[in-house]
Amino acid sequence: MLTGLRLPLAALFVFVPGTGWRLAILAAAAASDLLDGWIARRLGASRLGPLLDPVADKLFMLCAFGVVAFSGVLSLWELAGVLARDLAAAVAFVVVGLSGKPASLPARLGGKAVTVGQVLVLAAFLAGSPLVHPLAWMTTGVGLYAIWDYSVHSRAERVRYD
Repeated sequence: MLTGLRLPLAALFVFVPGTGWRLAILAAAAASDLLDGWIARRLGASRLGPLLDPVADKLFMLCAFGVVAFSGVLSLWELAGVLARDLAAAVAFVVVGLSGKPASLPARLGGKAVTVGQVLVLAAFLAGSPLVHPLAWMTTGVGLYAIWDYSVHSRAERVRYD
C-alpha cells in the first residue's frame, strides 16, 4: 500500500503548482519509501512488493526529474548522470525479463545512496539552492559506483547459481 502511494504522488509532483506542495510531496514519497522498506524487513515483503517498489521509485524519480528537466536548471548531462542508475536498472529489468530466467538482486548500499542523492538534488532544486549542481554531480558519481557494484554483485550471483 505504501509503495502504491508513490504512484499518485509522482503525478501530483508534476501537476501541483508551487514549491511548498512539491516539497511536501517529495517528503511523503521519501517517507513512504523508507517506511515500506522498514516494514518489509520487519514483517516480510508482500508478493508484489519486490516488483512494485523499484517501479514506483523509478516512476516517481522520472516524473520529478521531468519537472527539473523542463525548468532547465540542470543540463542534460547532469540529468542523465543523476538518473544513470535508474536507466541502467530499467535496461537490466528488460534484459532479465526477455531472458526468461527469473532473477533477483537485493538492494545494495550504493543504490540506497543514489536514492538519497536524488532526493537531495530534488530538495536543492525546489529550494533554489546553488548546491543543486554539486549534488547532481555527486549523485552521478555514486550512481556510477552503484552500477559497477550491482554489475559485480550480479555476476558473482550468476556464477554461484550456474
